[in-house]
Amino acid sequence: MIDKLIERIKEFGNPTVMGLDPRYELIPDEIKTKYDTSNEGICKAYLEFNKGLIDSVSDIIPAVKPQSAFYEALGLEGMKVLKETCEYAKSKGMIVILDSKRGDIGSTSKAYSKAYLEDGEFKADFLTVNPYLGTDGVLPFIEDCEKFDKGIFILVKTSNPSSSELQDLKMENGKTIYELVGELVEKWGENLRGKYGYSDVAAVIGATQRVQLKELREKMPHTFFLIPGYGAQRRKSRRYCFSF
Repeated sequence: MIDKLIERIKEFGNPTVMGLDPRYELIPDEIKTKYDTSNEGICKAYLEFNKGLIDSVSDIIPAVKPQSAFYEALGLEGMKVLKETCEYAKSKGMIVILDSKRGDIGSTSKAYSKAYLEDGEFKADFLTVNPYLGTDGVLPFIEDCEKFDKGIFILVKTSNPSSSELQDLKMENGKTIYELVGELVEKWGENLRGKYGYSDVAAVIGATQRVQLKELREKMPHTFFLIPGYGAQRRKSRRYCFSF
């Protein structure tokens, strides 16, 4: 799957990915006035908003990244909007990165992987994954990446201000936690490298941490990066970029 993403980036000459994180207060009035403020009305507004954004960028941006929390907050109707958003983006030829940051003990991770990476309801190409339960929490996702030609983006160094509370802690050998996670990601992805030399097991690295970004790029030569902290971050949609 990582080869497909790289080829789309090369085709458009654009490494940008657009986040789809709808919040009702930021939906344009011309859309909100069409619907009431019931849960169903809000969901209809979200779907129209998402489709409009996808229509506007599908010929210039290779990928979109819906954040599942904003849809889960609206219950079953919201999850239907997430499903329809993913389907619509794929119908326009876009790569779909579902941002759910899943990760748990092995059997639960397997269930999460079945929900989002197998060819089921949501049809995501990539899923974001939290690695902090260790290898047995990540392997089910990696196995499904190989089986279903999908990919994952594993949290390594995030862009939120308090990430340093845990991720920057140093171990006895002098390495930070995020360095160790980066090494694990490189290892986990060894058998899933494509023709461009990058693995379907990719990483999330915050652009707000520039020193760490440069450091990790050197230490993770076969890992594709999804970089939050690029472009407009608190507006009606969020922008991210890739690094390879």
